[in-house]
Amino acid sequence: MFKLVSVLSLSVFVLNAIAEETPITGTVESKCMIVTDIEGIYGNSTPSNLSTDPADGGVEPIIRFDVLQPDYYKAVISHPISFSQSPPLSDVVTWTGSTSVNEVSDTQMSGYDTNKVTYDNSTEYDLTVAGSTWFKVSSEADYGYDRAFPSGIYRSMVTAECIAQ
Repeated sequence: MFKLVSVLSLSVFVLNAIAEETPITGTVESKCMIVTDIEGIYGNSTPSNLSTDPADGGVEPIIRFDVLQPDYYKAVISHPISFSQSPPLSDVVTWTGSTSVNEVSDTQMSGYDTNKVTYDNSTEYDLTVAGSTWFKVSSEADYGYDRAFPSGIYRSMVTAECIAQ
């Protein structure tokens, strides 16, 4: 009887202590970095137009992507379609813009503009070569039908993302 109680007690103890969870933690750091090299400035060559075009007195923003591991990332850059800051506007603002390669650290990146995919206000580039690529973004805002923009500060944002594939 004592042996039977001992065996039953031992089996209950074993059944209660059969699992243990041990965590495994890892940290992933992106091998793609984004740096703003030049901030954009809107020129106002006509009262109804704000433009980053140097011919209009503007400055096109330059964004650098540094890729350490090729073929694992894509750049998605979106030109503005709204102001993040502006005086109150009572008419429609029509937006246009584009993104293009400005400079590369490796001549193998020369095909990036040829192979880009453009949709809505975004442009995608497969980052297939390690190194740095500088992208310039143009942005233009036209106000109403020949209406003058009210005086004040106007800001908009370019969105630049490095997306793991």
